[in-house]
Formats: sequence, C-alpha cells, structure tokens
Amino acid sequence: MEESLDIPLRDVLKIIQKQTFKSTWFGVSAVKSPLDFWTYQEIIFAVKPRIIVDIGTNIGGTTLALAHLLDLLGQGRVITIDVDHSRVDPTVREHPRISFVNGDACELLKDVSKAVGGDGPVLIIEDSSHTYENTLNVLRCYSALVTKGSYFIVEDGICHHGLNEGPKPGPYEAVNQFLAENHDFEADRSKEPYLITWNPNGYLKRLR
Repeated sequence: MEESLDIPLRDVLKIIQKQTFKSTWFGVSAVKSPLDFWTYQEIIFAVKPRIIVDIGTNIGGTTLALAHLLDLLGQGRVITIDVDHSRVDPTVREHPRISFVNGDACELLKDVSKAVGGDGPVLIIEDSSHTYENTLNVLRCYSALVTKGSYFIVEDGICHHGLNEGPKPGPYEAVNQFLAENHDFEADRSKEPYLITWNPNGYLKRLR
C-alpha cells in the first residue's frame, strides 16, 4: 500500500479503468467502478424503485446486479435496453425481474413508457454509446419517466474529464446542456462522496 501513495491521481484513474473492464458481478462481466456501484445501492435503498430502466446492457453484469438489489428489497423490475442482446450472459436472461427491449432507446420510448405504465418510483441509468448527441437525446426523451425524488444516472462523464479517452464531447457536456434546458433536475454532487467517480455531475435528481 505505501508504495502506491505517491502515484498521481490521473495514473490511479487509468489503473482503476483497466481493472474496471475486468470487473464481474457473480461471474458476469459488469464493467463498473465499484465506488459508483456502492453509491447505486445507496440510491436504490433510499428510492426503492419499482422500475429501473437500464439503457445499455452489454453482457449484463450490471443489469444482474441491479436485479439482485431489487431481490433484496423484495420488489421491482429492471427493463434493460440495447441494440443487440446477443452477448447477454444466460444467467442474466434467466433472472425473473429482468425484461429485455431490443433496439434504439429513443425510438423505443413509447414501448418502454407502456412497459413502465404507472408503476413507480422509476430510476433510469444511461450507459449506452456515451456520445454527446445520443446521451442528450436519451436525457431529453426519458427524463419525463423519472419520478420526483428519484434519479437519472448518466454514466461515464469521466470521458475527457479525468480520463483522456472516449467521445469528446461526451456525457459530461450532454448533462450540462440538459441541465441548462430542464430545471426539474439537479446534479446531486453528494452522490460523489469518494472523490473518484466515473459519473461526475452524472447523478441527476428529479426535484419536481
């Protein structure tokens, strides 16, 4: 431990990023910073969502983790959206709380809204392509589904705001534009308690 204390923070972020791509949840690739996921479980316990809309499934480790947290709450469903679910691990497919929606999230808004119905609270996580245009479109399309007091979590604002990789502009800039347009949300910086986060300015709480 002592030999690591003098490593510059930017180098620490690179090390964590490399390890994050190896992260798993119950053996399924998750690609998630454990510091952020600890915050996820705190938010989920506080909000107690009946619906989590998970935009960007990939192999499904994070989706499975969300479903397991709902198992502990004894309630709720995960609706996970991706343009391609062919790589999803069988363990994820078998979980009864998870349903899959295939296609572009914004094009499928009506279908997802129907699936959500009047069930709430609703929590949304955006973790898809991370481009500025797509992230902003998802925020604009899906923000109305988030219930008061719940969150719209936008992943990977760290792109070029801590790590020099990923789209530029990216999620961080999309969040800033969205907040300038929509005053029903604010960036809850209290959800970045460990200093290191992959979602800077990305924990958007609905105020009204």
